[in-house]
Amino acid sequence: MLIALICTDKPGALDVRKSNRDAHLAYIKDTGVVAMAGPLLDAAGDMAGSLVVLDVESLSDAQAWADNDPYAKAGLFSDVRIQAWKKVIG
Repeated sequence: MLIALICTDKPGALDVRKSNRDAHLAYIKDTGVVAMAGPLLDAAGDMAGSLVVLDVESLSDAQAWADNDPYAKAGLFSDVRIQAWKKVIG
């Protein structure tokens, strides 16, 4: 099942994001369940959140993935939304 993670960074947390980015990207590669991903941008074009689409068996698998993301462990996010998603186009 496809699950969208929509994550909002805490205000002023760009340095937290940048300092944990390599670990986050390694986690994506190592887990092998990310179908697509990329940063959300603020009005200035700076990274301010994440959109990650996971291909996992269940919502609980998505929650476990989100909980173990180095960004989450670093306290980057003010909000994480986990939502089943259906691909229609693309």
